[in-house]
Parts: sequence; structure tokens; C-alpha cells
Amino acid sequence: MTITIRDVAKKAGVGVATVSRVINESKLVSDATREMVKRTIADLNYLPNHTARRLSLGRTNAIGVLIPYFTRPSAVERLRGISDVFEGTTYNLVVYSVESLPRRQKYFHEVPRADRVDGVIVVSMSPSTDDVRALTHSNLPVILLDAEHPSFISMLEDGAHGGALATQHLIGLGHRRIAFIGGPFVDPFNFARTPSTKRLEGYKQALTDAGLPVTEALLGIDPNEMIGAHSITAARELTVRMMQQAERPTGIVTASDTHAFGVMQAARELGLRIPDDLSVVGYDNVEAASYVELTTVSQSLYDSGKCSAERMLRLLQGGDRTPTFERLPLDLLQRKTTAMPAKPHQEVMT
Repeated sequence: MTITIRDVAKKAGVGVATVSRVINESKLVSDATREMVKRTIADLNYLPNHTARRLSLGRTNAIGVLIPYFTRPSAVERLRGISDVFEGTTYNLVVYSVESLPRRQKYFHEVPRADRVDGVIVVSMSPSTDDVRALTHSNLPVILLDAEHPSFISMLEDGAHGGALATQHLIGLGHRRIAFIGGPFVDPFNFARTPSTKRLEGYKQALTDAGLPVTEALLGIDPNEMIGAHSITAARELTVRMMQQAERPTGIVTASDTHAFGVMQAARELGLRIPDDLSVVGYDNVEAASYVELTTVSQSLYDSGKCSAERMLRLLQGGDRTPTFERLPLDLLQRKTTAMPAKPHQEVMT
């Protein structure tokens, strides 16, 4: 038989309201009565309905995180930062993985409700007009991470600047035939521009600023790749085709570390040495990047998640909700996959 609050009150010889005050840690109960009620709760093994208690106090102690493809390395790193901040607090983290357009629409409209969560962190998805209406109607604190909208606090990196950093690094080493591999440009989840689009813009601008041509044959974009995939296989196949050209690149800028791993796999299959025969620059600085000593653009994924969670905690404590736009720091980490181009260049055996 389930023990109720009335059973506790009856055995303790007090009213239900008194038991409720003890559970809610009210100071309107004497120490003696409090101890007696607590002993009775322990004796009966009574489990209070914490959900009902939280709702009666106007909170759920839950934070909703909407994130696409949360098993992607970059998403995992951001979630680690968010989770570590809420660890040890009274808040529970509820992660909603968005892997399809119907699920995206469902979560944007069902999650931001005061009876479900106390706040919402949206990762890598800029809200549409309908989404904004649902988010603002809830009157909950909302933070956009790696996304932006003028109605909310937005925290994101400058992808174009990051793409330029990676390209400038190779130019500085003496590379003149530099390729780009990334994707996608197809966007079912309402990115204003996909990360690859922004990073490609920076790549092109860096080449133009250096007086180098943007060569169509050196652009490897998988037209079938969908947002969130960042396929190693696609990057490998694009690299193999690109390196079989008569004038192949000496360096490759990629839109993600995952793409860079595909490039490195292709190089091994083609008998190319990195960085002697081919330099590779990744993007994100996921955990595995350090293990393979990949030169990459770090957008401090863990720290970005941590910053968004810390900001959310301040909002939950009554902090200013005025919409702001905050740039996250970027840094080029040079490791062992980039070097000056070799001369003369060796032919690839096919």
C-alpha cells in the first residue's frame, strides 16, 4: 500500500499542513515537531511527491536542452560543459535530441512550458518565427548557444573568422593551392547559415585577401550530406577524388574535425604522409583531435556549454534577460598535421 501524507500526519498526531511545512522546510514549525515528523516519515518510508511540491512552488527544477544530433562529438563537448555546471545544483538536465524536422517542431513547441522546465537552452538551431512565438509565450529564460535571434541572449562563434584563421595558417606556412572540404549547405533545422557555409566564406575571403584564386576544383562539398552528419566517409571520398587531380592541393581546410579525420583516412589509403605530403586543418577541437595531434580551430566547445549554463543559472536567479549577442572565442591550435609544403611534390599512386 502506498503511504500518503495523510498517513504520516495521522501517525505523528499533527495536521497535513504541518507535515507539508516540514517537507518544504518551512520555519513555521518547532524543532521538536519537525524532528518527530521526520522520524515518522522515515519509519513509514514515505516518499514525498517532489514533482507536485516543485509545481506548487512555481518551478520544476528542470532545464531543457534542445540539441541536434547530440551524439556528434561537438554536441557531446557542449553538453559536458552544460552538465558540469548543473552538477551539484537542484536542477536536473533534460536533453531533447533533434534528429528530424518533425521532432524539431515538436520540441520547440512542447518543451518551453512552465510545468515542464524552468529554462531552455537551444543549441545550434536558430528559431523560426513560430518558434520565437512559442518560446516567448512561455515567459521562461531562453539562451541560444551556437545560434542567434534578436529576441534572445545569443552566444556563438564567428565561423567566417574561424575559416579565415585556418586558411591564413596554411598560407603563412607557404601553401598556395589550398582546398576546402565540408558540408552541408542543406539545412532542415533552420540555421541562418550552416557552420560549413560560414567557414567556407572565411576560407574564400582569406584566399582573396592573399591574392590567391578560389578554385572550384578545390571545393569539396557533399551535396547529399545533411546537417549534423559531418561524415568521415564523405570527406574521405571527396579527398580521394581531389588528390587524384593533376594539380592537387598541398593543404586542406575542413569544416569540422570529423571531416579532417576523413581527410587523414584518405591520405593513409593514398600513401600520403601528413604533414609532409599534405597539411590538414580541422575545426572544433573535439577530444579526439588532440589524440591524433590535429591542427584545428578551437571554439572551446566545453567552455561554450559551460558559459551558457552559467548564464542560465544567473537568469534563474533573477538576472537580466535583455537580449544580447555574445561572440565566443576562437583560437588556432597548431599541432602536427600542418607544415610547410614539400618541394618537389610527389605523385600519388592510384
